Amino acid sequence: MPPSSPAQSAAADRYQVDSSYAALRLCITLVLMIVGASGMYVMPVVLPAVQAHFQVDRGLASMPYTLTMLGVGVGGLLMGRMADRSGITRPLLLGGACLGAGFIAAAMAPDIWFFMAAHCLLIGLLGTACTFSPLVADTSLWFRKRRGIAVAVCASGNYLGGALWPPIVQHFVDSVGWQQTYIGMGIACSLIMCSLALLMRARPPAQDSSAANARPGGGPRPFGLAPGAAQLLLCVAGVACCVAMAMPQVHIVAYCGDLGYGPARGAQMLSLMLACGVVSRLVSGAICDRIGGLRTLLLGSMLQGLSLLLFIPFDSLASLYLISALFGLFQGGIVPSYAIIVREYFPAAEAGQRVGAVIMATMFGMALGGWVSGKIFDMTGSYHAAFANGIAWNLLNLAIALFLLTRVRGLHLRAA
Repeated sequence: MPPSSPAQSAAADRYQVDSSYAALRLCITLVLMIVGASGMYVMPVVLPAVQAHFQVDRGLASMPYTLTMLGVGVGGLLMGRMADRSGITRPLLLGGACLGAGFIAAAMAPDIWFFMAAHCLLIGLLGTACTFSPLVADTSLWFRKRRGIAVAVCASGNYLGGALWPPIVQHFVDSVGWQQTYIGMGIACSLIMCSLALLMRARPPAQDSSAANARPGGGPRPFGLAPGAAQLLLCVAGVACCVAMAMPQVHIVAYCGDLGYGPARGAQMLSLMLACGVVSRLVSGAICDRIGGLRTLLLGSMLQGLSLLLFIPFDSLASLYLISALFGLFQGGIVPSYAIIVREYFPAAEAGQRVGAVIMATMFGMALGGWVSGKIFDMTGSYHAAFANGIAWNLLNLAIALFLLTRVRGLHLRAA
């Protein structure tokens, strides 16, 4: 084989793990995550306006969000497989076009059912789906030394979008209406995403699978379990944590309206919650690099349960702002920790599909949590029971994290 030229060697060095190109790519990914997050965080803001426009109850008005999250989950798995075969650019281009078309179609919906379909198929399944689990998995393949903080930066784009979009959307909803707001968002999101997708054409470098095999509990039998059983436990944990997580995120705007504080206050709380989630994800990423993904998941689960508990006895305006901030600070690192757990305990060659499967489970949890909280409100006339339901699901997540950590400790002791 002839020796490579200096130009070829320089090009090869550029596209390596932990390279300057990887850092630039992470910055582009962050912007893509912010734009793509619009599909997940706009619906909670417009929920009261959509409910009034279509004249439906709270449970049915929550269904578009539920279907969007289901679409994001399933679509993330499909988009991840597409990225494995042809690179991330193609799904990003498809996602940008469909996200824009979805917002415009939803704005023109003649009834709630068409509105749901636009959210599920275009905004969720084919739009936002291309910017969450595929980009998280892609980022995990470009970093080794600081993988935790890199994944956290990538995932924080989702929450940063959640912090930026609600006040912007609320402003335009108040001034021009939710339909015109949707149309403007569709045009802007499509143009930005399709432009940035063209800068993501390089494929990830070859991966070293020795790290997972060297870790106690990692490799062919993650946590000492069959791979399918280990994956199932992580997926159940993902559902459980996100059913709990969805309660404040989806219903805080409506909750503030019911308490008489107005939807604008709720939008501010949602923005504060998700802004604090950005801080949480960055801090949790640094913690992941020190103590690992599994212990970070356990810590986040404990703190999320505590913050949910605080919502029940305290409902003054000041206390809701404070608890919203605490909730964001406590739960932001939970979902990214699953990607780190997969990279730590499963073979690297399976990262894309397994991260996609777990993120799909978390999206299903968000979908279920958003819908069931609205349904519980319709049945009881109060959100207190919905918060209690979230706490129960959070306890299931905590139990799974403890179980897996106990198994890893046992394997470590036997290996020693």
